[in-house]
Amino acid sequence: MDFKGIDLNLLAAFQALMDERNVTRAAAKVDVSQPAMSAALARLRKLFNDRLFQRSANGLLPTPRAYEIAQPVARALGQIEALLAPAAPFAPETASLTFTLGMADYPAFVLLPRLLGELAHTAPHVRLDVHGFGGRDEAVALLDAGKIDVAIGVAPTVPESRILSRELFRDEFVTLVRKEHRASRGKLDLDAYLAMRHILVSPEGSKHGVVDQALADRGLERTVQVTLPYMFAVPSLLQQTPLAAILLRRVALHSAQAADLMIFPPPVPLPPISFHLIWHRRNDANLAQGWLRDTIVRLGAELEAAP
Repeated sequence: MDFKGIDLNLLAAFQALMDERNVTRAAAKVDVSQPAMSAALARLRKLFNDRLFQRSANGLLPTPRAYEIAQPVARALGQIEALLAPAAPFAPETASLTFTLGMADYPAFVLLPRLLGELAHTAPHVRLDVHGFGGRDEAVALLDAGKIDVAIGVAPTVPESRILSRELFRDEFVTLVRKEHRASRGKLDLDAYLAMRHILVSPEGSKHGVVDQALADRGLERTVQVTLPYMFAVPSLLQQTPLAAILLRRVALHSAQAADLMIFPPPVPLPPISFHLIWHRRNDANLAQGWLRDTIVRLGAELEAAP
């Protein structure tokens, strides 16, 4: 059957006629005039090539064909009604679903424990499937492909209208050396910093970090002895070597080696790093994902306010 041009309101008219067995009452049920219902019946007869209803002293009597299609029509109308009904409010305490999150290492370290604790308390049947990513623009590719619901990381390189974001929290860079290092005995000025050998952390594999650019702007250069993508390995490396590293403050403070490290300001001013909640515009109206985003935003604000 070719469905082009078929008015689905005819199915509602058929259902009303089956329920009421009277054209006038059926018309009132679907809020149309009696002539409009009579016209709908004529169109139904043509559509199904059957009289469907026969007039009698007791009202309209369905034909065998009408009885045959009555249940499929009722089921179809129920499915359409459910499809068009307003979405029910999201109830986290009873919801049973899985959210997929893209997270870089740092937000997984500082924010994921808070999020898991929140879910255990308010949404015990909600599960998380966490996907890692390296480059900042990889998150956009994952969102475009529908592989993740939201991402948490550094904002994309190029703003895209289809990609939405909101800042969650910031962290600042600090200089780290082990306590046994000679630099820890006094102020770590720029000359002392440049005299040291360094660890460069670059999740994206760059050989030139933000501090290198800041130094280059002043015509200066440091000596990098090792480059690696793993920021959380750095405190342990510093504990066992006479190297220095520029690292985010929260990583340093919450590492197992924190008591063995000295923290200094960077040798040159460095801007803080902002971490964002990132999602695709097509998911913006989804109630469940909206609840997840609101929860993450609140937890990010709590993290930002924490000492």
